[in-house]
Amino acid sequence: MSVLTSSSSRTLKIGILGFGPFGQFLAKTMIKQGHILQATSRSDHSQLCHHLGISFFREEREFIEADNDVILICTSILSLSQVLNNLPLHFLKRPTLIAEVLSVKEHPKNVLLQVMPEEMDLLCTHPMFGPESGKTGWQGLPFVYDKVRIRDEATCSSFLHIFQSEGCKMVEMSCVEHDKIAARSQFLTHTIGRTLSEMEIESTSMNTKGFEKLVQLKENSVKNSYDLFSGLFIYNRFAKQELQNLELALEKVKQKLLQKMEEQSSNESKL
Repeated sequence: MSVLTSSSSRTLKIGILGFGPFGQFLAKTMIKQGHILQATSRSDHSQLCHHLGISFFREEREFIEADNDVILICTSILSLSQVLNNLPLHFLKRPTLIAEVLSVKEHPKNVLLQVMPEEMDLLCTHPMFGPESGKTGWQGLPFVYDKVRIRDEATCSSFLHIFQSEGCKMVEMSCVEHDKIAARSQFLTHTIGRTLSEMEIESTSMNTKGFEKLVQLKENSVKNSYDLFSGLFIYNRFAKQELQNLELALEKVKQKLLQKMEEQSSNESKL
C-alpha cells in the first residue's frame, strides 16, 4: 500500500469522459476540493454542468484539446472500447494522466494500453463505493488502484490524494488480483441481489434482521443498471467460475435438504 502525504496535493484540471451518475458523484467532491473540472458525455449535461461550475463540451475534439492534467474515464464497462476508439486522441496537446474508474480492471487496462498513445500515463482505479454507499462521505471506504504506466508521479499522487484526503482506504493492487477478488465479492453480491429480485422478495410484517438485509441487498442491486451487472460478468474472466460455484453450492444445499427429508421420512415411518 502506497503512503501519500499532504504535499501530494495540488489543483488539477480534470476532464471527465462520461458524465453519468457516477461521474457526477465524483465531480461534486472534486469541485469541493477546488479542482477545475470539464466534462463530455453522449447525453447533454450542459445545464447541470453550468450549475456545478463545470465546463461541458458537446464535441469530443474540444474536450480533448482542453489541456487537462487528467482525463478521467467514467463510461460504462460495455461502452468503453467503442468510446475510446472513437476519441480523436491525436488532438491531445501534451502527456496526460489517463485514469479510469470502471468496476473491472483487466479489461480497461488492456484497452488503454492498446488505444492510448505511449506517452500517456495510465492509472486504473476502482472506488469501491458509489452514490448510495458514499452519500455521507468516503471515510474508510476502499479505493483500489494500479499504476499501470506512470512517469509523472506528481500528477498521479495529486489525483490519488483526492481520495486519500476524503479518508478512503487506499489499496494498491494489480488489475488481475482486483478482478479475482471482485468476482468473488462484488459480482457475487450483485448476482445474489439480482436473483432475489427475480424471486420478487418483499418486506413482510414479520421480518427477521437477516431477511431485512436480504431485502436491502435486492433493493441496492437493482438501483444499479443491468449494463453494470452484465459488464461485471462479461469483462471479468473470473466471474463465470464464480457463477458456476454458486450454482454448484445451491445444488449441494438442495441435495442435503432432500437427503435430510428422506431420512426424516424414513425415521417417522418406523414409528
